[in-house]
Amino acid sequence: MEHAQGTDAGIVLARRYRLGEVLGRGGMGKVWRAHDEVLHRTVAVKELTAGLYAAEADRVVLHARTQKEARAAARITHPGVVTVHDVIEYDQRPWIVMQYVDGPSLADAAKETGEFEPREAARIGLHVLSALRAAHGAGVLHRDVKPGNVLLARDGQVLLTDFGIAAIEGDSTITRTGELVGSIDYLAPERVRGGDPGPASDLWSLGATLYTAVEGRSPFRRTSPISTMQAVVAEEPPPPLRGGALAPVITALLRKDPADRPTAEETERMLLDAMEGRKPRAAQAHVPTQRISEEDLLASSVPDGSTAHLARPVPEPAAPPYTPASAARRGGGRWRTVLLVVAVAALLGGAAGLAAMKFAGDGGSGGTGERSTAGPSATAGGGGEGDADPKPAAKEIPDGWQRVVDPEGFSLAVPEGWTRQTDGGQIDYTPDGGAHRIRISLDPEPDFDNSYTHMLSIEKDLAERLPGYERLTLRSNTFRDRPGSLWEFTWVESKDHPGARHGIDQMYFGETGGPEYALYMTGPEEDAVENRQRFETMLRSWQPPEQDG
Repeated sequence: MEHAQGTDAGIVLARRYRLGEVLGRGGMGKVWRAHDEVLHRTVAVKELTAGLYAAEADRVVLHARTQKEARAAARITHPGVVTVHDVIEYDQRPWIVMQYVDGPSLADAAKETGEFEPREAARIGLHVLSALRAAHGAGVLHRDVKPGNVLLARDGQVLLTDFGIAAIEGDSTITRTGELVGSIDYLAPERVRGGDPGPASDLWSLGATLYTAVEGRSPFRRTSPISTMQAVVAEEPPPPLRGGALAPVITALLRKDPADRPTAEETERMLLDAMEGRKPRAAQAHVPTQRISEEDLLASSVPDGSTAHLARPVPEPAAPPYTPASAARRGGGRWRTVLLVVAVAALLGGAAGLAAMKFAGDGGSGGTGERSTAGPSATAGGGGEGDADPKPAAKEIPDGWQRVVDPEGFSLAVPEGWTRQTDGGQIDYTPDGGAHRIRISLDPEPDFDNSYTHMLSIEKDLAERLPGYERLTLRSNTFRDRPGSLWEFTWVESKDHPGARHGIDQMYFGETGGPEYALYMTGPEEDAVENRQRFETMLRSWQPPEQDG
């Protein structure tokens, strides 16, 4: 078996696929542009970095899911489905070789150009629907239709990718009991409740995707996974005010009861009408009659859970550019995660309540505000989205690294030569006075109910204070089976370490209500690839104080 300590451009997989640049990344892995040296063509290769963090039992499940993705895609013969060419094993984990798509995802395109015109959104919807009908005809449910999995080729072609959590008719499920898989705000209500999905579930997700295309935002995304699940199950989406002739089609697809949604054939006819600028009359049969005042319409145009409603944090004057434990405090009225889980469990049923703690946010374009680090113009056949759940690797600390036990009780691996220093209550390990730095923050009594809300609050301050600040990723995820969040950003520093800087931060709660940990790494932008590899090694080695598990 081939094995490598790290993955770099230029490596040749299976003696034929030479890796080029990284096109995108998500919680489960990266997508590389690669050259097939046997057939002399460009391909996309999905690297499942989650396998690096997994215990042996979890790695077996990951491999099985990867094989399932390949089988699912192989059963579908359709020009609108990204083709899987090969599945290989390298570095003790599977890699998927797929068709390369020269163009962005729908999510990235929407971020760059704003909302889509209703006719163009309807055209995209028709292509996705055609791919779904082919999949359903082959006995395959996609189960993760979302803007990040819709690829827009530069020649106008629309392709559906990432059948990684697809359900194949006749297969036993690989998903663990009580675990929700997919991006919460694009999951149909019956799936959030713990019911079995069907073709109508994929159509609901198509409706949510089209809503995002014309409105520029997800219809149900809120400030936490729990509130998002509540919205999907119990709340109606704000009317798609920019939807034009497509609006009633979207409303029909987003009916809570699968039986109330249009069939695939009906949806196709309605999308054809909308693409030609005609308001589909057939949609009225699926849209409940209701009176909506102008005031209600204006109110619905403000996204629920917007960060504009968060209390502005008070920065500490002497703090360095990023201080996870001390920045952005919000007082009073804590709504603890345990109370949210109990409330949702009562509302949705036990399985969904348990699943809330397993939530994996929409990465890349699927997680909140995430984009490909390669930019929207370079998106390949699937972003490997979802979230990794890193666990200490069984293998030894890599060469050139050493494990240190910090006086605060935690331990982690750091590169040899990196020494401990403190800065304003922060614990740093650095070789050069902070130009390259690992920073660990511990907050025993956090003032926020979840790390994602905490990060949003910090970002609001940093976006104003840091010159050239740009968010690369900010989304909920799961870390060591605990709710967490991942944040990656860049800025330009002018004082201590002048130049473009790159930071990446994993925050999570050690237990319900605290403590909260922030595992952060920063360095010059030109070292971003190397620093990300260091960051992943550090995460794999992280051990919190013994009492926190």
